[in-house]
Amino acid sequence: MKRSNLVTMKLIKSPLIWSAMLVILLVTAACGGSSSTATEQVPTSSTTEGNGTTATNIEDLSGTIQIDGSSTVFPISEGVAEEFGLLTGGDVRVLVGVSGTGGGFKKFCNGEIDISNASRPIKAKEVAACAEKGIEFIELPVAIDGLSVVVNPDNDFVSCVTIDELNTMWSPEAEETIKQWSQVRTGWPEENFALYGPGADSGTFDYFTEVVNGESQASRGDFIASENDNVLVQGITGDRTALGYFGYSYYVENKDKLKLVGVDAGLGCVTPTPETIADGTYAPFARPLFMYVNAEAAKEPHIREFVRYFLSEEGAGLVEEVGYIAFPAETSKLSEARMTSTSTGTLFGGEAPKSGPVHQILEANP
Repeated sequence: MKRSNLVTMKLIKSPLIWSAMLVILLVTAACGGSSSTATEQVPTSSTTEGNGTTATNIEDLSGTIQIDGSSTVFPISEGVAEEFGLLTGGDVRVLVGVSGTGGGFKKFCNGEIDISNASRPIKAKEVAACAEKGIEFIELPVAIDGLSVVVNPDNDFVSCVTIDELNTMWSPEAEETIKQWSQVRTGWPEENFALYGPGADSGTFDYFTEVVNGESQASRGDFIASENDNVLVQGITGDRTALGYFGYSYYVENKDKLKLVGVDAGLGCVTPTPETIADGTYAPFARPLFMYVNAEAAKEPHIREFVRYFLSEEGAGLVEEVGYIAFPAETSKLSEARMTSTSTGTLFGGEAPKSGPVHQILEANP
């Protein structure tokens, strides 16, 4: 699979999300861009890593890896886990659960899992919870998503919504008050709508509510919620009055069952595509996705090599195969450097998140 030639993300300094993102990739073949040749396994390295360990033949690995958290990141982890399992001959078992970003961090900070998938950066209270239990972690940006708004295919009048219209529908004040399409936009029918969205433990819920309603977790409560995006897909597919949102990958996997809605953030209507997500025009719903690795668990060869594979060219291909945008090789190498040097703590979340492009943040904080 051919990778995108360009990826850089503009972030704003926020403890939770970026309300506007500019993703600009500038990696060309003329400048010696990343290779498109994929290898079948991670080779043996004769060099010693920063943490005093050496790389291992992938086929010699064995053990179990426990992953949980974001349903948005789940399709990537599932794909990588499947391929990694094949490469190890089934000797490494990767168990991937879905409890939402918040639910994943609860398990992670309790020491119940090795890796936590997240569709937002870790919150300050979650950093504190991990510290209380003595859990150190390595934070790794792994892909870019374009949060997608969808309706039932039978809906023939909604093709684009503004951020203000989403606020009208989803604000806390709308509960039991805004119920009909005609209350959202003049000319839409006087018919009731039904809303579907991730539950309160979801990082996607945090992201959407801060962008649309100005405050994380601020939302009307009378909507159909699930931490499992496949449940939301099924609900919207079977409800002609429905409008909902989730990660772009779930739309890609179900595009024959769903109608994608464009979003107007003030510069005209933009529909999420790999191109608009990557070049920043699908703002403010483009966002980075993360995984957090338990630093102690990262010393285990099978976990360390799984993360390396996740960040490799093969992993990038799987990221794009399931419908997300991969970071360029240069950015992934910076993430891998954090892994091999066991650089712990958060750059993108907590009390004082760094501001700037993802690549530059990683480069300035090895």
